[in-house]
Amino acid sequence: MKHFRYVVYLFVFIASFPVYSGSYDDFFAAVGRDEAQTVANLLRRGFDPNTVNPKGVPALIMSVQEPSPKVVAALLSDTRTQVEIRTAQDESALMLAALKGYLDMCEALIARDADVNKPGWTPLHYAATGGHVDVIQLLIDHDAYIDAASPNGSTPLMMAAMYGTDDAVKLLLDAGADATIKNGLGLKAEDFAKRVQRESAAKLIAEAARAQLAKRGSGSGSGSGSDSSR
Repeated sequence: MKHFRYVVYLFVFIASFPVYSGSYDDFFAAVGRDEAQTVANLLRRGFDPNTVNPKGVPALIMSVQEPSPKVVAALLSDTRTQVEIRTAQDESALMLAALKGYLDMCEALIARDADVNKPGWTPLHYAATGGHVDVIQLLIDHDAYIDAASPNGSTPLMMAAMYGTDDAVKLLLDAGADATIKNGLGLKAEDFAKRVQRESAAKLIAEAARAQLAKRGSGSGSGSGSDSSR
């Protein structure tokens, strides 16, 4: 009887571990090869989708970096997956997908409530850096703050001016980006463009800045005029 109870306890103990030895290596090998079915099978058996690889990178982040789009979908279908899990540099999966212009991934991450307006560097900064107008538009459509300030006060428009494309600059300006803002170093978006000899972008930004300043001046002038007429 005692031996029987031991066997039963041993069976229960083993059954309590849904993932067999070696699953860790199998899981991350599948992530790297975009083998969604293998990942899904391991997740169903209890493997933690938030596990980090030997370099300390969470599975969701790794799957975006590879990229492994099918694995991203498999991970997002598991309610245990922490969508806002970050890298050591505080980068989210949405930020990395935005930087690379992976529109479908961005849509899927946002559908799982990925933070469009995380503090500090935002997905919009990253999309603007990559010059990906479709992702920029997606983020704007989901209420991304157009003039989000990075830790040094830089805006998405500044990133588009220096690293992105003229189309990205124009889209941000058309969406209401403030071309007159200065970052912590006293630099405006126009200055960013000029630093890398992007004259066409600098011209777009300068024209927008003049129009914005004129509009503000006109608004304050009409206000003071109306006050004096009373």
